[in-house]
Amino acid sequence: MNPQQAGERDDAPSFELYDLRVEVVAPEGARLYCGAKVGDYFELRGEMLHLPPGQGFSIYSLASLLPLLPAKQRATDPHDWMSTDAEVACPDPNCPSRFRISRLGKRRFRHADTTAVKLS
Repeated sequence: MNPQQAGERDDAPSFELYDLRVEVVAPEGARLYCGAKVGDYFELRGEMLHLPPGQGFSIYSLASLLPLLPAKQRATDPHDWMSTDAEVACPDPNCPSRFRISRLGKRRFRHADTTAVKLS
């Protein structure tokens, strides 16, 4: 939920996450085995995964990416490898595709809208 909506306090406890885009990249002319096409993508906005209409994404590829996405959503030190490394190899060792994770704009979330646990 966006805290700028009517009736919400601007000073409510909140945090920011990056929206992410994960896009398939590969060498020109490469044969991909993961079912993807170069340029296929999904976006992560908060905890919600969004795919373009009519496009799928391999669950095996997704499983290899999921552990990295929450870390990529958070601000990291500029010297941290998580800030600079943006491509993840396809989990199929015979597939030359990679998945490029790009940080898009930031989105603000109110603590109370994301958990029932109260701040101490």
